Amino acid sequence: MATKIVCFGEVLFDVFPTHKKIGGAPLNVALRMASLGIDAQIISRIGQDEIGKELLTFVNENGVSTDSIQVDTTFPTGEVLVQLDDKGSASYTINYPVAWDKIEASSEAKNVVTTADALIFGSLVCRDTTSYQSLVTLLDSAQYKIFDVNLRAPFYTKELLLDLMNKADFIKFNDDELYEISAYLGSPLHSLEQNIQFISEKTNTKHICVTKGSHGAVLLYNNQLFYNSGYKIKVADTVGAGDSFLAGLLTKLLTGVAPQNAINFACALGALVAQNEGANPKISTQAIADFMQA
Repeated sequence: MATKIVCFGEVLFDVFPTHKKIGGAPLNVALRMASLGIDAQIISRIGQDEIGKELLTFVNENGVSTDSIQVDTTFPTGEVLVQLDDKGSASYTINYPVAWDKIEASSEAKNVVTTADALIFGSLVCRDTTSYQSLVTLLDSAQYKIFDVNLRAPFYTKELLLDLMNKADFIKFNDDELYEISAYLGSPLHSLEQNIQFISEKTNTKHICVTKGSHGAVLLYNNQLFYNSGYKIKVADTVGAGDSFLAGLLTKLLTGVAPQNAINFACALGALVAQNEGANPKISTQAIADFMQA
């Protein structure tokens, strides 16, 4: 049986100084999983505007169902201003309010979540009460809940993060996010592994992954730790690299691939995305295999 996933959250345009590209963490994950053969869908909301139409066309052309992308007559399609430093690391200015702040838990959305193998969501979409309440409603119908922590100040609180972690079956952090949230929760511990275990025990979550930028990632999966130390590349920009990492990891884990092989594949995919411009460069499975063997 084909694996079916649904992502919930922001769809938007990343606006760089010289150009713009379609993005949003949940959409990036859905697009990448679709490219890897997963039946992917996204629940989101766009404005009744030209860039919204452009976004819909792009998503459809790239194999992700747009049946659950709602159209808002009041708020515009989301845009994010992206600034890159001299190492390609991105910082963001996220417009508010926009259409994806007003996602509704429609009967169509509930049906999509109920029939999916997993629901993937982040913290940014919870900055508005409407989308947050819709997410909470939909989580009740989800079979397997994956929380992609995506801290964008000032759009989160300690209470929100703890609530979402407690609802999740799988949590993905980067290392900065792990340490920040562990400190929120009163962790006296110092090592990455200790704090992963601390979060696991605090939230009763057996599946946790932490990315470490160019230094790879650590995965806790059913009480075992798995490591990849990363791949040496020349970074174009880091936009979407973590999203593709998560997409690669989940594609492998949800289809029964061993955790070590899954994290190796995910790190390679994330590196290849960082080596290219924008969140969603075309990357074939053959290209990933060749890169891992090089």
